[in-house]
Amino acid sequence: MFLKLLAMLFLSLSVVRSQQSTQDAFMMEYFQRRIMEMEERLIQCDQNVQTVNQRMYDMAAEMRGQVQSVRALKTEIQGYVDSLATRVDRVERDIEYLQNKLPDTSSVEISDSLLDQQVKEAQSKGKAVIRQGKECNIKFSGVKSQKILKKAGDLIGSWLKDPTTGSSKIYFFSGSRNKTLLQFGSIKTFTETNSTNKPKVIQLPRPWQGTGHAVYDGFVYYHNADTRNEVLKVDLSNHTIVDRMILPNAGRLPVYGLTPYTFLDFAVDEMGLWVIHADPDFGGNLVITKLDSKSLSVEHTWDTTCKSYNAEGAFMICGTMYVIYNSHSGGRSNIQCLFDIHDSIWTEELPVIYFPKRYSSHSSMHYHPQDKQIYAWDEGFQTTYQLDVKKK
Repeated sequence: MFLKLLAMLFLSLSVVRSQQSTQDAFMMEYFQRRIMEMEERLIQCDQNVQTVNQRMYDMAAEMRGQVQSVRALKTEIQGYVDSLATRVDRVERDIEYLQNKLPDTSSVEISDSLLDQQVKEAQSKGKAVIRQGKECNIKFSGVKSQKILKKAGDLIGSWLKDPTTGSSKIYFFSGSRNKTLLQFGSIKTFTETNSTNKPKVIQLPRPWQGTGHAVYDGFVYYHNADTRNEVLKVDLSNHTIVDRMILPNAGRLPVYGLTPYTFLDFAVDEMGLWVIHADPDFGGNLVITKLDSKSLSVEHTWDTTCKSYNAEGAFMICGTMYVIYNSHSGGRSNIQCLFDIHDSIWTEELPVIYFPKRYSSHSSMHYHPQDKQIYAWDEGFQTTYQLDVKKK
């Protein structure tokens, strides 16, 4: 009897253990299945995160491209606005000039058609508002002679004589970017190699750019380096900046195609101080601006028909700009275009004038109104050209 009870107890324990093993296996399978589902969801979540990150990156790249496009468009529009403002300013000055030139309507009756005709004629010709002095009854007719005085400095540079009446000082600017210039007492001390009279070293407060500087009445005028179109006026006696201005719509293009380092070219003639630049809005044509040498204010601006392409320099004589052309390989410099602000001389009246036979190129050419000479920098050679002028 005892054995039967023991056998039944053992059998019951075996059944219980069998049921428990089955339940354990079922639970293990359940947990494994849940873990696999969680792993699949984690993988899917990671893929979704990667997809979102890629979309965010693509959107950021697209936004950067759009921002750059907007900035470029803003710059272009700003250029158009600046150009339009300059045109409006010129038109206003022309209108003011016409108003001053027209007689008083209270005493003289002028028909509308006649007034319109006068306005159109004045605008088409761009007549000057600057009067000629008595000494301006001359025009350039040719080059008499050439004289090579010295070889000094860099291949590119500028040298000129102070046009102030009674002054014989020579100023020497070596290079297209510098802030140190030399002042010589006269052309004689400049050319003497063993002279005991050493030049005066002048340190400018800011470096110049290009070779288009001008010295006038004790001041030097030049293009401030690292700026597009800022003009500086520096007192040569104490080397300080006394005035500065922004030349409207200038500095976007080299003034002459053969001198890519010069964007503003200053000139002095019998009528005062001028500055020449090229305007890309007019196909690269040259623009003349008359400056008040004392205040640096713009007196008037003229758009010309003279091209900057293949030009190497220009000079002013009595309000007439003469443009010098050459070739990239260097050749005989020649004058093919002029612009007279008074409309008394026309390009068609001027034959092509060649400079003396010397196959090279000029980095700067400055006219001296008293000497009637051009002071030129010819690949490191300081050269003068004696001009032939005659009455108009």
